Amino acid sequence: MDTILQIWGGASYLLNKICFSRAERSASRGMNRTWRLWSWGIYLAGLPAWVIIFVSEHNWIAATVESGGAPAMAIGFIIALRGHGNEPAWLDYLARFSVVFGLAASLYEFGGITTLNQVFELAIAAGFLMGTYLTAKDSVQGYFWLMLGNVSCAALMGIQGYWILSAQQMVSLIFVIDACRSRRRRAGGTRQ
Repeated sequence: MDTILQIWGGASYLLNKICFSRAERSASRGMNRTWRLWSWGIYLAGLPAWVIIFVSEHNWIAATVESGGAPAMAIGFIIALRGHGNEPAWLDYLARFSVVFGLAASLYEFGGITTLNQVFELAIAAGFLMGTYLTAKDSVQGYFWLMLGNVSCAALMGIQGYWILSAQQMVSLIFVIDACRSRRRRAGGTRQ
């Protein structure tokens, strides 16, 4: 079952990053929108596999943050579908609550920040939530946060023996870097 979850979650998140890269490389606004819709939809499709893996390893911070990322993913999908300003505000609050809950659950279970895994989980939490949220809002800064999440997740998955997911995170990093570089080139090198 672990292998199936790794392939499902890994492939979905890798396809998400490929679609982000394609969206940033699209010259046509219509194609950019199409790639973004695919990206957010695929992201949501891979979410359950990641949550199951994180829960099975008692990675509570990562599991709840990943779950809490669903509202940010939904925001990205809604923005891609309808445009900016049409996303529900309550989704932001739900995502923030998940971070606090995940941190509290991990601190309770481990009696504080006591393991290297928790440090990686905190980096995943920051990278995933900030990256997903800022990317949903079309900010290039989101890609930098996603890079932090990719590297941290690759390390955590490697430590825990999920080699498929660890490799997938490193391959995804290539597409996140490409998306970031494409966005910055398109914007004339200015930061957004």
